[in-house]
Amino acid sequence: MIMAAAAAEWISEPSLRVNARRAPGSPGALLFRQTHRRRTLPGVIDHVEAIRRESARFSECIRDGDPRAPVPSCPDWDLADLAWHLGEVQGYWATIAADLLLDPSSVPTPTRPPDSDLPAFFDEQSARLIDAASRHPAQARCWTWDDDGWTVGWVRRRQAHEALIHRVDAELAIGNRTAVDEELAADGVHELLYTQVDGVPDWATFIADEATATISIDDGPSYGLRFGRIVGTGPESGTEYDFDSFLVAEPSGAVISGSAVAMDLWLWGRAGTGIRCDDEKLLSRIRAIVAEATQ
Repeated sequence: MIMAAAAAEWISEPSLRVNARRAPGSPGALLFRQTHRRRTLPGVIDHVEAIRRESARFSECIRDGDPRAPVPSCPDWDLADLAWHLGEVQGYWATIAADLLLDPSSVPTPTRPPDSDLPAFFDEQSARLIDAASRHPAQARCWTWDDDGWTVGWVRRRQAHEALIHRVDAELAIGNRTAVDEELAADGVHELLYTQVDGVPDWATFIADEATATISIDDGPSYGLRFGRIVGTGPESGTEYDFDSFLVAEPSGAVISGSAVAMDLWLWGRAGTGIRCDDEKLLSRIRAIVAEATQ
């Protein structure tokens, strides 16, 4: 997942961190290029255990719920579509991690089973992912769509958050929300900002405007955002890109604050409560950028 005016186009361009499975300025503004940056969030999270826990709750939801129940946070999807999506995604990354593939082209494309068989299909793919993610050390090399990834550890972390967010989706569909782990949510904010949005490909330029903001997690870290546009021509497709974005920078500007859970769910568009900021225009801009990055 990464932002794109036309998400499918991005997959063909080098140095764009796109989830292939999902194809799942102003005058005088500062111009500069930036390669992908990454900072490590302090603390150690067992991402395999998080996958296990979040997937188990997801499985309960899809077994207990009506397959035709709409998913409020995923327009045009019902619970069966959500079960198929997460099962397909987990199966895809299970194959990548299990075989330490360096090229995803050999991953087979599954056929969607009947809705009545989707819970069993999901459980099978989830078990495969947990086994594959546990089989190799975190540093083991495998393909990922993120140039700064290419390890089993990256797969573990990304899939922990994929499972968490879609678990919340499933709970929204059946109308039975449960708690979200604060530590995992704090890691999720970091992962979203740095993996999904931050960074500029070598062939593009970031044209900064004057806007900045700070995302501040209660009793946790703060992240500065510098806004601007990413402009460039994709070297393989010839597509002209020009879209709103932000880079992670030093904290400054208006502050958006809230608990780790509230912030993670708000950034992902799964909840709108618990966030403290009076600048609705700023909030809308951030959400629009993140929505494009994670579609």
